[in-house]
Amino acid sequence: MNRIFTSAALGASVLIVSAVACGLQQPDLKNLSGSIKIDGSSTVYPITTAVDEAIREAGSRIKVTVGLSGTGGGFKRFVVGETDISNASRPITKDEVEAAKKNSVDFIELPVAYDGLSIVVNKSNDFVDYLTMVDIKKIFGAEAPAKTWSEVRSDWPNAPIKVFSPGTDSGTFDYFKEVVVGKEGKIRSDMQVSEDDNVLVTGVARDKNAIGFFGYAYLMENQDKLKVVPVDAGKGPITPTHQTIESGEYAPFSRPLFIYVNKKSAERPEVKAFVDFYLANGPKIVEEVRYVKLPAAITERAKANWAKLRTGTQYLNDKGEKVSGPLSKVYN
Repeated sequence: MNRIFTSAALGASVLIVSAVACGLQQPDLKNLSGSIKIDGSSTVYPITTAVDEAIREAGSRIKVTVGLSGTGGGFKRFVVGETDISNASRPITKDEVEAAKKNSVDFIELPVAYDGLSIVVNKSNDFVDYLTMVDIKKIFGAEAPAKTWSEVRSDWPNAPIKVFSPGTDSGTFDYFKEVVVGKEGKIRSDMQVSEDDNVLVTGVARDKNAIGFFGYAYLMENQDKLKVVPVDAGKGPITPTHQTIESGEYAPFSRPLFIYVNKKSAERPEVKAFVDFYLANGPKIVEEVRYVKLPAAITERAKANWAKLRTGTQYLNDKGEKVSGPLSKVYN
């Protein structure tokens, strides 16, 4: 498998080995081999990598390759049939669905966890206690972006802001952009970008005037290096935690994470066994790698849809229009 481990995945590997011995549910893995190609979101990567570590510890000889192309990059490969599974930190889009249809790629959409997109500053930053959505737009938006902290709030230092962001192929970037500046808006271009969230962590940790954002697991792995910024979206400053993410209180930056499985690939026993294991043990593994597990009702819906090989996305209606709302209402 791909050995470009993130720090979160590395930490999880040790935990998962012991977790298997403590009773993870194991499908029949005897005599299973073959290979599975996975690509996509760097946010979902630690979960999928930890699943692979666990299933191999349970005796699987399936060869799993997990790439880090970002959600958009992963979907580009998935919709032409190059990969079996696509990790995604946002739902598939109308254009991606149409590309899949053009290439005769049917897929099963499966939520696997919750994430809270987390905004961070340097540990030595002693003036940013929280940010409003207006502040965030001033910092990240392309329209008259703030060059210094004092341009965000007049009582903040006249020091240059250095902005770090996931790459533009990332679902994290797409989600953040739409929340902050809207679907048609633009994000400032003078940012340091990377598809590897560990690069973002390092960048913010090294520059006292830096700010960045990424998934919740990377925040949990690097709390000693970074300062998390509560977000005030109109109901007072809220910090991302397991509780505020799962409840939706950490709005508008709480979001579900997904895997998408090629239906033709799902007919292969190694893919079926891998996804069976993923869904059966996902809640435990998700917690091990410091994401937020789905409510049991959502997990059961995902298992039922997988058992029926229910194809398509529930985030587009019959007219091809985007469907928005909490996972509990959208995903059935």
